This record gives sequence, C-alpha cells and structure tokens, in this order.
Amino acid sequence: MKIPSFSAEKLAQLIGVASDIALLVDKDGLVVDVSVRKNELASMACQNWLGKPWLDTVTTESIPKVKDMLSQPSDASELRWRHINHPSPQGEDVPIQYVALSFPADGKTLLLGRDLGAIAVLQRRLVETQQSMERDYLRLRHIEARYRILFDTSSDPVMLVDASSQKVTEANVAALGLLKDHSKRLVGRDLLDCFAAENQDEVQSLLRMAHATGRIEVCRIPVVGTEQDVTLTVTVFRQEGGAQFLVRFLQADPTSASPMDTDQALFAEAMQRSPDGFVLTDKNGQIRSVNTEFMSMVGATAQSQIQGQTFDQWLVRGGVDWGVLSTNLRQQSSVKAFATDISNMSGLNVAVEISAIAIADKSQMFAFFIRDMTRRRQQESPSSSGMAGSVAELAHLVGRMPMKDIVNETTEMIERMCIQSALELTHNNRASAAEMLGLSRQSLYVKLRRFGMVAEAEAENP
Repeated sequence: MKIPSFSAEKLAQLIGVASDIALLVDKDGLVVDVSVRKNELASMACQNWLGKPWLDTVTTESIPKVKDMLSQPSDASELRWRHINHPSPQGEDVPIQYVALSFPADGKTLLLGRDLGAIAVLQRRLVETQQSMERDYLRLRHIEARYRILFDTSSDPVMLVDASSQKVTEANVAALGLLKDHSKRLVGRDLLDCFAAENQDEVQSLLRMAHATGRIEVCRIPVVGTEQDVTLTVTVFRQEGGAQFLVRFLQADPTSASPMDTDQALFAEAMQRSPDGFVLTDKNGQIRSVNTEFMSMVGATAQSQIQGQTFDQWLVRGGVDWGVLSTNLRQQSSVKAFATDISNMSGLNVAVEISAIAIADKSQMFAFFIRDMTRRRQQESPSSSGMAGSVAELAHLVGRMPMKDIVNETTEMIERMCIQSALELTHNNRASAAEMLGLSRQSLYVKLRRFGMVAEAEAENP
C-alpha cells in the first residue's frame, strides 16, 4: 500500500493518537524529545528526561531490553513490542509497552509507547482474587474435613435426608451399625424404609411438621432391626440446592441403667418433651438447660444458642421481671402464674405465664416452667373500645400490658386496682411495682397518697 507523504504537524498528530507516550532518542541514547498524551503519565515527570540517557529512566530489569531496542535496527515489517518499566516518584513502577522505529539517515530512534497501567491493575486484581478464592477454598476444605470427622465419629446415629425426595444422602458409621447396613447401601434409600409400615405415617408427619415450622421435632419410635425404641429428632436446614433434614437416633443403654437412672431418664425425657417450656438456671439467672418447647418459643435450633446466656435476655421487661421472680424464689421458694412476655430471635413477643421453684442444692438453682398464653391472651384482649368487660378481667391484665393502655379510658377505681395488684405481685416492693407499672417511684407515691393506700402498704410491709 502506498502511503502519502505527511506534513510535520500531521505526523505529530498521528503519533499522538497512536501512542500514549512518544520518545525521540539520538544515536547516543539520549532523549531529545518527549510527547505525553495521557495525564496519568505526568507523574513520571517525563519532561525531565530531556538530555538524559533513556537507560537512566527505566528500572534495572528493563535495561537489557532498552539496550536491545537501541542496538538493533527496526524492520518495518517486523515491529516488536517490548515491556519497559519506569520508576515513579509515588513508589510504584509504571509499565509501558514500546515499539522502536529507527531512522538510519540521522541515527535517531522513535519510540512509541502504550500505557499498561490499567492492564496491570486488572492483572493484579485478578491475581489477588484468585489467591483469595484459593484461600477460601482451602479454608472450606479444612472446615469440611473437621465436620466430616465429627459426623463420622459421632456416637449418635446421624443421617442427612433430602427434604424433597426423602432419600438418605449421607449416614455416619453409627447409623449404618444401628440399621445393620455395613455395606453402606443405606445412602440413596427412602428414610421411611428404616421404619415398620405401621410407624411410617408418624415419621412422615414428623418430617412435614419440621419442614413447615423449621423447629426441632421429636418422637419416640421403634426402628426396623432393633428391639428397642429410639428417640428420633428431625431438624431442617436450607441450602442453595434446597432443604435437608438432619435426623438423629438417640438410644438408651438398658443394660447399664439402674432403676433410679431409668426413673431419672424418664423424668428427663418427660421434661424434654413437655408441652410447656422448661428452663434451668443458676441463682444469677445463667441458663444451664432448656427443653425443646422453649427452644421452639424463642426460635432456637440448638441448646448451644441459649446455654450460657441469662434468662432475663429473653424477658421483654428484662431485669424488672427477673428481679420480681428471683426475689420471690429466694424468699418463698416458688412463683405461680407470673404473667409476662418473652422475645424470640425474630424480635416477636410471646405472651407467657411463668411458674418457678427454687431447688436446694450445693449451689441454688431455679427451675422455670413457661406456658405459651398467646391464644388465651387473644381471648382476654380488650374489646373494640379498648377495655375489658369487668373488674375481674382487668385484674388479670396487670403485668401483661402497660398501665397507660389499661387506664386510658377507665376510672380512678381501676387505676387503684392496678396499683394494688402490682403491689401484690411484688409483695409490696414499691420499687419493683413502679417499674412494672412504668412509673417513677415518686409518681407511684403520689398515687398511693391520692388513693389513701400509703397506710395500707405500710401495714402490710412494716
């Protein structure tokens, strides 16, 4: 192709468009002219290169490439791009890709360069991302290995079951031994095949309930091939591929259990399967044990999520309710039908009624029995006008809802009744009664004087 001749101005424009930086070097390797198109390259102070050897403007590892480009005459048919790094005052090298065009007539060489900074950034990010992915993959492999060891070495038979097909996807050694399936053919079978035909409907119902509620479901059921019943627990967890069931078989060893141990085991099982929530704490309120129903109330899937926490964390009124409960337990060793609310992990409040006893031990313990009163609370809720129909019904609302909502449209008689009920619940502890009613101590004392109840309270609590 025949290329027309260019004026000096047109040639300069062409070079500026074709390259990010252009250098003109004489036969001695000195930079005689510099042209920079990109502002990003201004940080290198290229104009200071004039009159200096080009070799002095590059990094050490780029010097052999520069010598090679200046010593060998360029062939227009074979232009070779070379990667050259320039040091920057900011500390990070600037990569430039150069091609050399020699002019034998005057011994000068034209160097056209393209900035590789953006490509270098992308390459660096790619390497960092790859390294991060490799670290994450290695960490996941370690986690998987640890959990695999725990799964296989667990003394309890455990299986993973696909929620949609109810096929066993994984089973540990204990599960294979329980079901007498040492050939590992258990994987891929239907979970219901592990139980007798007359018990399969019960297991199916258990799975449906666990999948619908997301809670831990428990039942006592015989297993095919065994002579004793096992406690079957089902927990659902969800992954990207769908939901799965974690199925555990809890066995008791009848040969090693004494009659007392058996009674204790039965009692423990009864508490665990109780329709009411059960919480065991120390005297400071730190939770030692809970049953399945209480975990369902608060939305927990394992005891480890609750154990070690304080009981007042789950009470809506926190320290106020705990102060009333612990004081009564220390003084009278029991509490009956204490109405309050607990807060679950979803932030929702559940109306409950708490009964409790103090257990005399080396270290005092408190046992709490918690009954869900949501349905009854709905039945007892005020009518559309916001008030209960009788004074007797209002008395049951004290402690279950703020006083301002109760007395909003009531008479002074009802307000007096609320204060009287609060004093009875707290055994005439005015500070706790004030907190329960949402009043300051001063406000409570003013109301006591207004209703003429100061003398009564002092007489009952001298």
